[in-house]
Amino acid sequence: MILEVAILQVKAGMTDDFEHSFKKASAIISSMKGYISHELQKCMEEDRKYILLVKWETLQDHTEGFRGSEAYLEWKSLLHHFYDPFPTVEHYEAVDLS
Repeated sequence: MILEVAILQVKAGMTDDFEHSFKKASAIISSMKGYISHELQKCMEEDRKYILLVKWETLQDHTEGFRGSEAYLEWKSLLHHFYDPFPTVEHYEAVDLS
């Protein structure tokens, strides 16, 4: 399992519209091959800052499957205009602590 992490800075005055659009975009990402789950959290200290956490079966399910799909173009049109600056997306894997 891979965890995708993105810190999202939403432009001033656009948080309500962003959250509304994100609800629509959630249906897109959740239909993708390799998708496990996602959550969007809003920062308590900075009201225009969010964190997006998406669990994927493999890194390729996100970087090649989702980002290379027609669905990604719709995701992009719904969400990308809200961000300033554009978010950095990172991927994490669990550390075996046994």
